[in-house]
Amino acid sequence: MQYSKVKIKKQQATDILDELYDIKGQISELPGELDFNFKIRTTEKKYIFKISRPNVDKEFIDFQYFLLKHIEQSPVDIVSPQIIKSRKGAGINQYKDESGCIRWVRLCTWVEGRLWSSVHPHPDELLYSLGYESGVITQILSDFDHPSAHRKLDWDICQAAWIEEFIDIFNDDIKKIISSFQKRFSDILLQLNELRKGVIHNDVNDNNIIVSGQLSDPKVKAIIDYGDAIYTSQINNLAVIIAYAVMGKPDPLQAALPIVKGYHKAFPLEEKELDLLYVLVAVRLLLSITKSAINKLKEPENEYLLISEKPALTLLEKWYALNEKLVTYSFRSVCGFNPHPQEAEFVMWRNNNICHLKDLFPTINAKCMTKVDMSVSSTWLGSRQDYLDNSLTTHKLNMLQVTNPGSIIAGGYGEIRPFYTSDIFKKEGNNGPEYRTVHVGLDFWVESGTPIHALFPGKVYSLHNNTGDKDYGPTLILEHTFNKSLKFYTLYGHLSCSSLKLFKKGDLIKKGEFIAYVGNESENGNWSPHLHFQMMLDMLGNKTDFPGVAFPSEFQIWRSICPDPNLLFKKKEPEKQMKYEKEAIIAFRKEHLGENLSLSYKKPLKIVRGEGIYLIDDTGRKYIDTVNNVAHVGHEHSRVVEAGQKQMAVLNTNTRYLHDSIIEFANKLLSTFPEKLSVVYFVNSGSEANELALRMAKTYTGQKDMIAVEVGYHGNTNACIEVSSYKFDSDGGQGCPEHTHIVPLPDTFRGIYQRADAGERYALHVKKQLENIQHSGRNIAAFICESIISCGGQIELPENYLKTAYKEIRETGGVCIADEVQVGCGRVGSAFWGFQLHDVVPDIVTIGKPIGNGHPLAAVVCTKQIAEAFANGMEYFNTFGGNPV
Repeated sequence: MQYSKVKIKKQQATDILDELYDIKGQISELPGELDFNFKIRTTEKKYIFKISRPNVDKEFIDFQYFLLKHIEQSPVDIVSPQIIKSRKGAGINQYKDESGCIRWVRLCTWVEGRLWSSVHPHPDELLYSLGYESGVITQILSDFDHPSAHRKLDWDICQAAWIEEFIDIFNDDIKKIISSFQKRFSDILLQLNELRKGVIHNDVNDNNIIVSGQLSDPKVKAIIDYGDAIYTSQINNLAVIIAYAVMGKPDPLQAALPIVKGYHKAFPLEEKELDLLYVLVAVRLLLSITKSAINKLKEPENEYLLISEKPALTLLEKWYALNEKLVTYSFRSVCGFNPHPQEAEFVMWRNNNICHLKDLFPTINAKCMTKVDMSVSSTWLGSRQDYLDNSLTTHKLNMLQVTNPGSIIAGGYGEIRPFYTSDIFKKEGNNGPEYRTVHVGLDFWVESGTPIHALFPGKVYSLHNNTGDKDYGPTLILEHTFNKSLKFYTLYGHLSCSSLKLFKKGDLIKKGEFIAYVGNESENGNWSPHLHFQMMLDMLGNKTDFPGVAFPSEFQIWRSICPDPNLLFKKKEPEKQMKYEKEAIIAFRKEHLGENLSLSYKKPLKIVRGEGIYLIDDTGRKYIDTVNNVAHVGHEHSRVVEAGQKQMAVLNTNTRYLHDSIIEFANKLLSTFPEKLSVVYFVNSGSEANELALRMAKTYTGQKDMIAVEVGYHGNTNACIEVSSYKFDSDGGQGCPEHTHIVPLPDTFRGIYQRADAGERYALHVKKQLENIQHSGRNIAAFICESIISCGGQIELPENYLKTAYKEIRETGGVCIADEVQVGCGRVGSAFWGFQLHDVVPDIVTIGKPIGNGHPLAAVVCTKQIAEAFANGMEYFNTFGGNPV
């Protein structure tokens, strides 16, 4: 029957609702496949109204009714739709439509919240919540059954063999993927049918998930619509959830992991279930795209049936591109199992088979390893310019070797390194790009030409020259088998080209046999000479190569696949400088550095390196720094670093002595100012600069009263906080001090004045505060204002505001202070200083943050008259301000 003929329209639904339930309200259509669904809104409550398609089996409707009742009666506290009985007291009601067909009608309470499809983004915490709530429902339904739960259902993964006959609907590229997954499904079907079974929801999709209303930390509130519930292998439910929830995600596997973790927490999964999950997700996607293709032919006007067609195809292609074993190991890891199932067996074997450095390098007389730190936070590596210079790195390694005779310079396992920045190491993650930066091998920094010998007997798995920049260069992989059941591989990278001619694939290798030479820079992938040694419990389908670095988010899996080679030599990773985990740093800061020492972001970043416009965290991830207002010419600018290093190596002392550098710097700085501003005082921070400026103004005028701008911020000293509305009007503040007078924020977008004359009208508030001060028998000391109001929202001052305000201040004998700490030094585009945009000249200018490019340097520039008044006999001295560095 055509869809248009069986469809229930809104007016029909309104009439049925009134007849059976005596309920009137606003009605709107909702999507659905088996039922026609409507949202009912009365003045007091909301409901979901469900009307079946014609002549649906009553037993199936009973199944859904008793399933909801089972959940409702569960002792577990869970939100789910509650059944509303009709005026006749029935939970399921019969209705005969215009064609004489029987329809089954149900009314349930409405679960308030947002549909998953309307919630963006989906952070890991929300994905975990989805898994957990779904797992709870699976657990509740474990002891529920009904005859209709054992029906034939196309959407049941266990019954998915039917899709084979429709493969010709698709193009050749999709056919290839479908055929591959159909074969894998055929391979595992017997295992699947032997797994735990029970009634499952089977349709946890975007429109069946209700999310809480709060925008911060949203949680899954309920799962609704049990129309596809079926008795089947329980792991299928998780496959369905993943298939829908990770659609549209750049990295579907990373999105799936918190779902699996949450599900496992509520409904513990078995290892044999996890072994099949990758294929089951794919099969659910095959069901989805096949159903969409068939339904497009049957009911082209039913948009709900096509809702997941394109996203499902895209996800299917991404899922196909994943390595099945790596996916399975990832699932095992988040469930608390060893990622690689043979990890424990390998550890036992390794503990009984200890090696010595001389076994690997017989020609080197070394009994120990000396750690070299090449991590992203390493000070030994130096700047990017330094660590990309192979000749410099080789020289530094040679010097390290000279100072550590009798040892081999080695290290790097588990080390997050800054080298791997090209696209071959990159993937698009769900929170931006991620790079493979975690080293999963052990590097031995030895001379080129050093002979290498086999640590274990085995056979040649592959010989290949991986020629890319920063790749392995010539590489040898050996395969080893012990105790018949244990197989692993060893990789030797950065070899000489001549090493590839020593053996061929399949050759047997004896323990201790010479197998290769260490290569030089021209042949080894463009590295300083070294051997990259790595062990793998699984080649993951690789034939001639294997990743030597892993994504930080996946390291727990990779450390299981690639065990730490240090332990072969009965050594832990050579000791590195103590590194603290984020949680430990946060706890220490709160305990010992003060709880109110602020941190940015809900999940604080651990920043360990800066390069140009980037800040780099402890995982090697780069962030474009659009927030930090200090590194004016880029982080660790080579010229700035070099200047500081050179001077620090010669002299760093205070200003009690004569020195050329303070004169040179003062002259260059003053050359950027109007001639009137001719005296400079060097200090260490913006707070210190504003503190000094306020002190100067009070000394010059003999007054204490200050006028400042609403939401202004000028520093963290007592005097600065007293003129900072941003601080004294916020938590912990004590309100406006007696001698501070606040004028409105001159915001022409959201403020009280927004017309062309807004500048003059805002400045009238300065005049009014001056009158209030004089009325109290006092006078003004200074008006302090940022040239762009920073903490107030980067508010640009309106035209004529400063010009008018400065005129009023000066007419009453006050001083005009321009706070340029955040915005000065060429940051405003057409002028070097912000005040220059307004055609005014302040009496005092304060400078900070950008002037030192990260070094604690600030300054106060003022007129000669103010400087002379400030020199009233009291010495001014600053221990560090103006030092040679």
